[in-house]
Amino acid sequence: MGNLENTQSQMRKGVLEFCILSIISKGEVYPSDIIEKMKEARLIVVEGTLYPLLTRLKNSGLLSYTWIESNAGPPRKYYKLTPLGKEHLKELRKTWDELVDAVSQTYQNSTEE
Repeated sequence: MGNLENTQSQMRKGVLEFCILSIISKGEVYPSDIIEKMKEARLIVVEGTLYPLLTRLKNSGLLSYTWIESNAGPPRKYYKLTPLGKEHLKELRKTWDELVDAVSQTYQNSTEE
C-alpha cells in the first residue's frame, strides 16, 4: 500500500503548479486563499510547499506580486499572473486536456474490470 500512496502523492505534485496557476488566474490572490481553495479541492498544500513554489514561479517570470495594506497587521503580498504566466497556463491547460484524453482512452480500452 505504501507504493500506491507514493504514486498518488507524485500524481498530485505533478498537477500542483497547474492548479495554483489556475487559482491565481482568477485575479490577485493571497497565499492563504490559495491554500483554502486547494483544500476545498482536496489537494492539500501547506505553506512549506506553497511559498517555495510561488517564489519559483515568480522567478520564472510567471507571477508578479503587489503589497497591499492590511487592516489587521502588516501589508500582504498578493500574487497575479504575468502575461508570460497566462501563456504558460494556457499551454498547461492544453497539455492537461491532452493528458486526460489519453489516460481516459487508455483506461476505457483496458480489459481489466
